Amino acid sequence: MFLSRKAKFWAVALVIGIQTVRSSAFAQAQGAAPTQGGPAQTFSFFLPLLAVFGIFYFLIIRPQQKNAKTHQLMLKNIEKGNQVVTIGGILGKVVGVADNILTLEISDNVKIKVERSGIQTVKAEGKGE
Repeated sequence: MFLSRKAKFWAVALVIGIQTVRSSAFAQAQGAAPTQGGPAQTFSFFLPLLAVFGIFYFLIIRPQQKNAKTHQLMLKNIEKGNQVVTIGGILGKVVGVADNILTLEISDNVKIKVERSGIQTVKAEGKGE
C-alpha cells in the first residue's frame, strides 16, 4: 500500500482502538462477571495506549525535533557571503551579520534587514542566482 506516514499512524491507531473497544464489548456481551483488576489486567489496558504513544513519538515527534535541531544549527552558522532564501521567498546574499539581524543584498545597491529566524534555507556553495 502507498500510504503516507501520517496515514499509516492513524490506520494503526484506529485498528488498536477498534480492537480495544471490540474486546471489551465482547466481554460485556458474554455477561462476564466483573473481576478484580490485577496488575496483568491493568497492564493489558494500558498496552494499546503505550503502543499508540510509541508510534506517535517515532513517526511524528522525533523527526520534527530532528528537523528543528538541524534548522537551528543552520541558522547559527549563517555568515557573510552566504546565499540565503527567506521564508517569504526572497533570495539574497548576506552582506552584514549582527546578533540576530542579517543584512541581505537582494539586488545592486538594494539591501534589506531580516531577522535570523526569517531565513528558510542557505543555498549550496557554488550555486549562484
